[in-house]
Amino acid sequence: MRIRLPRPETLDSARPVWLFFALIHAGFLARLLPFIIGGGVLSDIRFYREWAYLALDGGVWQGIDTAWVYPVGALAPMVVAAVLGPSLYQLAWFALFAGLNAVGTAVLLRRGTPSSFTAAYWWLAASALLGPVAVGRIDGLTAPLVLAALLIVAARPFVASLVLSAATWMKVWPAAVVLASLVVVRSGRLRILGAGLAVTAACAAVVAAFGDVRNLTGFLSAQGARGMQLEAPLSTPGVWQAITGTSGAYFFEDEVINTMEVRGALSGVVGNLMTPLLALTVVLVAAFLAIALHRGAEAHALLATGSLALVCTLVVFNKVGSPQFMLWIAAVIAGGLVLDRARDWRYPALAMLATAGLTTLVYPVFYDALRYELNPAVAVLLTLRNLLVISIFLWSLVRLARLTANARVPAAVPPTGA
Repeated sequence: MRIRLPRPETLDSARPVWLFFALIHAGFLARLLPFIIGGGVLSDIRFYREWAYLALDGGVWQGIDTAWVYPVGALAPMVVAAVLGPSLYQLAWFALFAGLNAVGTAVLLRRGTPSSFTAAYWWLAASALLGPVAVGRIDGLTAPLVLAALLIVAARPFVASLVLSAATWMKVWPAAVVLASLVVVRSGRLRILGAGLAVTAACAAVVAAFGDVRNLTGFLSAQGARGMQLEAPLSTPGVWQAITGTSGAYFFEDEVINTMEVRGALSGVVGNLMTPLLALTVVLVAAFLAIALHRGAEAHALLATGSLALVCTLVVFNKVGSPQFMLWIAAVIAGGLVLDRARDWRYPALAMLATAGLTTLVYPVFYDALRYELNPAVAVLLTLRNLLVISIFLWSLVRLARLTANARVPAAVPPTGA
């Protein structure tokens, strides 16, 4: 094995990035210190701790012994975070978050190009702006995994697919990047597919051996039964109807799954359309990716753009609009800044930073004012955030169309004797 040492100029450029990394994560840790000292936890981590100790002490394993809202693999980091005990669960979770974020940052810096350093700074800034949802949700663990896998999938398709498949069995969204990779990475398709099937078979075997295999897909029915969440992009008209008191729309707090939903008016109809619209858009984007590849579009640009379009599809046409979904988009944009020409990704990069800031202002800063007081000013912030998300989605579709139109179709081989 030949080991390539980083160039001195690469090391010099990487040091400020790691200092920025340390500063950002020191800020996270400072914010979490009151929870760590008091034995408490932030946000949804309280559910993660309950599920972990329900398994370790009560013998009831979510997704194995019973149907669960998450894919079964999500239980793995939740149980690992229990290594220091219940009172230090938040510290252990932060260590997982920081460690995986370091992996994502290191893979970004590995290329040693100006765009990779820019992408690393951008990724850390986006993570900081998303603050509470970055460090307080399991998406904060899957996002850097997807970022790292996206950057290596062309060179190491099997390894990247193992990472993506493991992340998919924690939260479903990395499957969008798997699909983009299957379409674009010609020489690695069998290895990508094989790794995905291997991880899926392993998960199924564990559930079948220790529980009820029917629980393996329990998260699908759990998500399907949900209503239109308050923050979902296509809930925006319903939010304004509830605030203005028109059409019978109102906010409903589902205490079982800890969400706020928009009900009444056309929310039921819109909710029923989400799944078919999402499925149709995924198929269309994948088809356009295949066409662009056939026409000779540059593969790395297609991989980044297709991944962004598919991930945005999962956000825009989703009944759930949780703030941590912005991490999905941010991870792919960070990868796109490296895989494609960074200057061409200026709009989604800037729009995503604004989106991240608005997301945190809505949740958790002013969320209570919106859901309990129907504050129109907060609704404006949420509307702007959702419009930016939709604009990033539309940008990815336009970018995909341009890559297809500008591709050079390989010249046909002339027949023998011509």
